[in-house]
Amino acid sequence: MTQDDTITQKTNSAINSGQTLTASIKAVARHVGFDQVGVAPAVSPPGLGHLTDWLANGFAGEMQYLPRRATAYEHPEHVMPNVRSVVMLAINYNTHAGQEEDKDAQSSTTSARVARYAQGSADYHDLLRGKLKQLADAVHELQPGCRTRGVVDTAPLLERDFARLAGLGWFGKNTMLINKRAGSWLLLAALLTDLELETDLAHSTSHCGTCTRCLDVCPTDAFVAPYILDARRCISYLTIELKNQIPIDLRDGVGDWLFGCDLCQDVCPWNNKAPVTSEPAFQPQADHHPADALQILKMTEAEFVARFQHSPLGRPGWNGLRRNAAIVLGNSGDPAVIPELVGCLEQVPPLVSEAITWALKKLQEGSQS
Repeated sequence: MTQDDTITQKTNSAINSGQTLTASIKAVARHVGFDQVGVAPAVSPPGLGHLTDWLANGFAGEMQYLPRRATAYEHPEHVMPNVRSVVMLAINYNTHAGQEEDKDAQSSTTSARVARYAQGSADYHDLLRGKLKQLADAVHELQPGCRTRGVVDTAPLLERDFARLAGLGWFGKNTMLINKRAGSWLLLAALLTDLELETDLAHSTSHCGTCTRCLDVCPTDAFVAPYILDARRCISYLTIELKNQIPIDLRDGVGDWLFGCDLCQDVCPWNNKAPVTSEPAFQPQADHHPADALQILKMTEAEFVARFQHSPLGRPGWNGLRRNAAIVLGNSGDPAVIPELVGCLEQVPPLVSEAITWALKKLQEGSQS
């Protein structure tokens, strides 16, 4: 029996058991692999004003697609006309327990860290879209003639707002959605529908108390205040979204992060007992956990495409990832990599050569002190 057959059987069972439509959809969502599911009404998101202020302050940096479609965030009807309900879904990507294990993975001075969600074998967008399609197919079996649209962080939908409205958690001071049982190692997705579903109670309280660990640990001081992130200073933005040179005053703070950053989640007490995922696609690959910065810097474009075309690590692009690798090597403090860096200076674009030059200067100054 195929997985699709199993889902059809599960759907038919839900119909025959007399479950409500909403309960049936939730059951199927869990069956296809979502760890959290809740339903929010299709309304204007409560955080819209916060987004407007955040954009006005320039905190989006080069992510100009956000202000370009700012008005589209005003209501989910801009994503799907006649939408009545937003089924919010989350999947756990936590593959190991705690920061110490991440540190243990750093086996040499050329080792580089990769954010936990990107350590696996697949791009989470592809994984979530596949699960959304399975869920949507089941919804159409349950209610023929309905309309649905799946969303995975590319459409103008404030997923965190709707996740809170659906009862999935609260916003931490690091701006992440936190769930009492699952912590913050969650990737969000949404299924919009024109069905009038039973909505869940919104999560109306915060459970961060006086804790500021996430704010204090950030090496680039990216948090302007609790709950406010200046993306322009965030290591994840600097290593993934930023297409130009990383500001010199922030490079030391990047440390050994090649792609993304998990620091503000690693220290969160709500993640101390977060469950570990069994999803095969999230299991760390040997060449991602850790990655080798020197190997990345020397990588040809063809090697980059072959290795990362189906991975989140492809997002910064070939030269962006090599820029990041040069910064990591500069922060390694190991003068033994100087000859390797010099050898990489030829035939690289300015984005990469400037980062290599910076790394050489830092290592040479360090070796002389």
